[in-house]
Parts: sequence; structure tokens; C-alpha cells
Amino acid sequence: MVDFSNKISGSRNSVNDFGPKMATWVVTDGRIGIQNQAVGLAEAVGLPLECKTVHPRLPWTILPVAHWPFPFKALNHQSSTFHPPWPVLAIGCGWRSIPYILAIKKLSKNTTLTIQLQDPKISPKHFDLVIPPEHDRLSGPNVIPIIGSPNRVTQQKLSDAENRWEVRFRHLPQPRVAALIGGKSKSHQFSDDDAGRLGDQLRSLAAKGISILATTSRRTGKTQSDIIREKLDIPNAYLWNGEGENPYLGMLALADAILVTSDSTNMMVESAATGKPVHVFSLRCTNAKFEDLNRRLNDLGITRPFSGRIEQWAYVPLNETEKIARIIRGKLGI
Repeated sequence: MVDFSNKISGSRNSVNDFGPKMATWVVTDGRIGIQNQAVGLAEAVGLPLECKTVHPRLPWTILPVAHWPFPFKALNHQSSTFHPPWPVLAIGCGWRSIPYILAIKKLSKNTTLTIQLQDPKISPKHFDLVIPPEHDRLSGPNVIPIIGSPNRVTQQKLSDAENRWEVRFRHLPQPRVAALIGGKSKSHQFSDDDAGRLGDQLRSLAAKGISILATTSRRTGKTQSDIIREKLDIPNAYLWNGEGENPYLGMLALADAILVTSDSTNMMVESAATGKPVHVFSLRCTNAKFEDLNRRLNDLGITRPFSGRIEQWAYVPLNETEKIARIIRGKLGI
């Protein structure tokens, strides 16, 4: 998954163009996967945005998130500051953001529209809108479930990335497959055997003349990453080593098809936003709800299980982010 954080401020008009309150605050703990969901939705809404990072301390973090006394006093020195004028829109993602979204709602006297992504694990009534993934199975009058999660992948960004990265990957001829490799999580396993099997299958594709554009993630694990790196030490394969600018978006743009491991909701829906065939490499899963997303994307004709070969098919790119953004713009009257 790509870190877009260094591209946020320059991509929107300044706050002064709209007035001090016509802005969006994105509130997260700074993890890229969490932040990108909220930023993606904010960008789709179209107001100037500011990212607020929160790092609350003990003892606040052991208290119920809806009942923190003086939540701004819980923040350490690495956190963002919060003060008026309050924004017209606040989007939170992750449990650490919840006390601050609630505080903004209260201090703005309900003039800030508050959005919480994912299942907040408290009553949705605390927020104006809650946007969970369908597989969280949350419902309510102000709950709008979506397929997967919001993201920052748009056709315009893909077009820009294709122009930017084409020269870098020109030596790798078409057809190209972008291999997006995740790793072990609370719900998924990614063993040495899994890494070896995936690496062998990618080598097999390369032997058939298919170029491989691969990237691992923070969860892949050193041993598994080393296995993948060894397997892809071949002429028509590229594996990002984590140095320099992340080519993730360029890979999505320049690939003819995509292969993604089943552990990452974000990578699956980002792939689904391209309109390109998405092959899913299945990892052992211990939480059935995550399989719901896999089945949903499969039923929509977006993904197919990876069988060791690359296929071609067409579908309408997934764009749940814009669907929610339209609802928010309607509520804001913009």
C-alpha cells in the first residue's frame, strides 16, 4: 500500500479559498492504512483537508472511548493540536480517533459533521454518520455500510502514475502483473511455505514471459520477504526494496492484471478500483467475516481465486468512496 502522506497538502485548494470552517479534519493515529481510508474519503468530498494525528497516553487509553475526561490532555507532544475554528467536516478512523471526533462534535456545538469509519464498537448514535465495511455487519439509521473501505485510488491518479512511472518500468515488457503481497495479521497466516509457494508461482508466470511488479508490506515479515526476494531474482521481475518513493500506484497503473494476497482489505479494494482483473492468493484465515469481502468481490465479478495463471476479464471499477462522498456533500450542501 502506498503512503500518499507527502502529497496531501498540495492536492487541494487552501483553507483561505473557502473560509476557515470550510475544511475537513482527518483524525487518525497516523498508521498509513488507517489514514489513507479517511484521506481518500476527504479528498473525494473535495474540501481542503488537514490531517490530525493523535497519540493518547495512559490512563486515558484504558477508559471507554466515549467517556474520556479532557481527551485533549491525553495527547503526547507528538500529537496534533486542536483549537477553533472547528471544521465543517471531521472524519475519524481507528479507535484512538473516537474521543477526538466526539470532542469536536461537542465543542463545535454540533456544527461539525462527524463521520466515523469502520465499526466504532460504540453506539453509532454518537456520530452523524458511521461508514463501516459490509463485512463488519453493523446496521443503524445513520450507518452506511460499503464494500471494503474508502481509498485514494482514482482513475485520475492512475493516469498520472502511469505517465510518471512508465519510463521506470519500460524495460519490463507487457503483459505485466502487479503482485501486492501482505502478510501475517490477527486474522491471517503467512508462513514460509506460503511465501515459497507464491514465489514459485510468480517465477512460473515470469518464465511464460509475464513481467512481475511486486511489493511486500510492513506485515510480510523478514523471512518471508527474503524468500520472495530470492524467488524474484530474475530478469523480468521487479521487487520494491522499500527505498525511495513507493511505486505502488505506478504498479497498479502499469499492470495488465493484479495479484493480491487475501489478508488486506485495503489492497483488495484499491485493486478493485482499477477495473483490472484481480487475482486473489488465498491465505489461511481464522475470522470468517474477512472471507465475506472476498466472496462479495468475487460475486461482483471483480476478483477470482489465483489458480497459478493470469486471466483477463472486465468489470466496472469499484468506487464506494465517491458514493459516500456524494452523500456527505449533500448533507453539507456543497
